[in-house]
Amino acid sequence: MAVARELAQDDPDLVLVDKEPSFGRHTSSRNSEVIHAGHYYQPGSLKARLCAEGNSLLYNFLESNALPHKKTGKIIVATNEAEISVLNKYMELGTINGVPDMRMMSKAETQALEPRVKCVAGLHLPSTGIFDTHAFMQCLEQQAEKLGAFVVYGMEVTQIQKQADRYLVSFTNGDVFECEQVLNCAGLWADQVAQMAGIDLQSSSLKQHWCKGEYYKSTKIKDIKHLIYPVADPAGIFLGIHLTLNLNGEVRFGPNAFYVDRIDYQFEDKYLEDFHVSVNRYLDVPLVDLEPDDTGIRAKLQGPEDGFRDFYIQEESSHGLCGLVNLIGIESPGLTASLAIARHVAALLKLKRD
Repeated sequence: MAVARELAQDDPDLVLVDKEPSFGRHTSSRNSEVIHAGHYYQPGSLKARLCAEGNSLLYNFLESNALPHKKTGKIIVATNEAEISVLNKYMELGTINGVPDMRMMSKAETQALEPRVKCVAGLHLPSTGIFDTHAFMQCLEQQAEKLGAFVVYGMEVTQIQKQADRYLVSFTNGDVFECEQVLNCAGLWADQVAQMAGIDLQSSSLKQHWCKGEYYKSTKIKDIKHLIYPVADPAGIFLGIHLTLNLNGEVRFGPNAFYVDRIDYQFEDKYLEDFHVSVNRYLDVPLVDLEPDDTGIRAKLQGPEDGFRDFYIQEESSHGLCGLVNLIGIESPGLTASLAIARHVAALLKLKRD
C-alpha cells in the first residue's frame, strides 16, 4: 500500500493486486503495532536507515491524517548486570543510527517510571510508540486510489513472463496483465513471486523462512505507561517477549518465535510455560493471568542457523530483469519503515530511468 501510494503520484497507470479479499491479512495486521526507533540494527543497513527515516515519516503521516496513535516510549530493561552491556550497545547503535533522546537509567529511575518492572537498569527510548495499523493501511489505500491507482483483491499471481521490455503477469482467474514494471511486495510469498519472475532463490540466498510468534494478553495488569522490552534474542531472531499496549491501554505480551513450514495461525500451548518464564524475568505475572490473544508469522531471510540478514530491496537489472523490483524478507521493522521503503523503491526506479 505504501509503495503504491508513493508511485501513484507519478504513475497514472498503476495497478495493485492482492491475492487476499482485503488488505493486511497477514504480517501487516498480525504484529505488535509498534513504531520502532531503530537502535537494534547494524549501522548502514537498510533496516537501520529506513527504520530511523520511517519513524519520523510515520508519525508525521499519522498526525497529518488524524490517525490513532500514541508516542508511549519504550523501556528496555536489563535484568542482571551482564545485560547492562547490551543496553550500552543499543545506546551506541541508536546514536549512530540517529535515534533521538535515548537515555540510560538506573534501577531507581526505571522503577520511578514503571514501578512493577524488575530490573537492574533500563534504556529509555521516547520515540517508540503504537498505532492503529488497520486505519493506517486503509488511509494508504484511499490515498493511492485518489491518486489514480487501481486496487484489485482476490487476484493471485500464477506466472510472470519476461518478454523483451515487457512482463506478462498471469492470475488464477485467467486475466493477464502486460506491464513495464513489476513491484513484488508479496510479503510471506515474496520469494515465490521472485522465483516466478526468474530469480534463482538458492544462488541468490533469497529463500524466506516463516517464523511464527504468539501473543498473550492480561486484563489484570493496570497502570503500565510504557512499552517494556527485555534485551533481544542474542541470535537476532526476534526482539524478545515484550509487553506492549494497545490504544485502549490494555496489556499484551509477545511474540515468541519459532520457525514453521506452513501458514497456520492456531495457538500451540506447548510454548506457554517458556513464554511465562520469559515474561517473569522482568514482570511478575501469574500464569493464570495470561490468556491467548493472537498469532502472526513473519517472513525472514535469516534462517534458524543464520546471522543478521538485511531487507532485500533490489531492482533486478543485474539479473537481466529490468523493471522488476523485489522486496524480500520485509520483517520488523518493516511496518515502521513502510513509508521510507516506498521512497526507497521510488528512488531505485528513478535511478534506473535516469
